[in-house]
Amino acid sequence: MFVAVTLGILVAMSMALVRALLGPTVYDRVLAVNTFGTKTVLLIAALGFLTDRPEFLDLALVYALINFIGTIAVLKFFEFGDLGLTRRVHREAE
Repeated sequence: MFVAVTLGILVAMSMALVRALLGPTVYDRVLAVNTFGTKTVLLIAALGFLTDRPEFLDLALVYALINFIGTIAVLKFFEFGDLGLTRRVHREAE
């Protein structure tokens, strides 16, 4: 049963990877990479359950936080062209 779940997650990860490579816009690609990261968290949790290693859940949570923060940073970069440093310097000069 859990092997089928793992295979299903791997199939979903491969579909997200294809969308990331073929996405028509940048936002589609970022969303696909975020989906790939989410499926990776699920895969780490499933493998931790299969191998009876509960510490894998801690690794999955850390990876989920990094995935979320990275997605927000990439989207902000594509929206504004920077991560906010130039605006702060510009305001101080005025």
